Amino acid sequence: MPILGREVSRFPEEVLEEEYFWRAADRGHRWWALFTKARQEKALARDLRATGIPFYLPLVRKTNLIRGRKVTSYLPVFPGYVFVFADDDGRVQSLKTNRVCTTLPVHDGRELQSDLRQLDQLIESGVPLTVEERLAPGDHVRIRRGSLAGIEGVVLERRERSRLLVAVHFLQSGVSLEIDDFLLEPV
Repeated sequence: MPILGREVSRFPEEVLEEEYFWRAADRGHRWWALFTKARQEKALARDLRATGIPFYLPLVRKTNLIRGRKVTSYLPVFPGYVFVFADDDGRVQSLKTNRVCTTLPVHDGRELQSDLRQLDQLIESGVPLTVEERLAPGDHVRIRRGSLAGIEGVVLERRERSRLLVAVHFLQSGVSLEIDDFLLEPV
């Protein structure tokens, strides 16, 4: 059972299509990456939809085990970012929501649109996707939750797709364990 149901991730539905891009680009629309305040991506998307501003917020399904129960949620692929396809007036309207910290202009809108279309195709295919946080060997990390929450260590190596080997130092000696990367956060 989802904590919150899946929300609209793009508006209008055809915002990622090539034909829509060219029609809107002729009217002065371009892509902007909006960096939001903490955890405001979905709220911003709802506000943009209500005001009719085209956007894309890629969301992936994630299932967690909380107190022995499976809980499903939908998380942004790029935490803190919503992509808006608007003219300058639309960009200003999005700033008026008071949910945006910074707007970043996209210099190659066609390339971004192509990348977003491919990402959307992957999401819509239903294959399991994992949001990667770019943890690499040598990164200092902390375990986010579970019985080992708060323990810090260093990523030693990546194995397979979503497994990490983490060193945890205790009394100047080391131990290691394999742990899912979604349980880790950079320190």
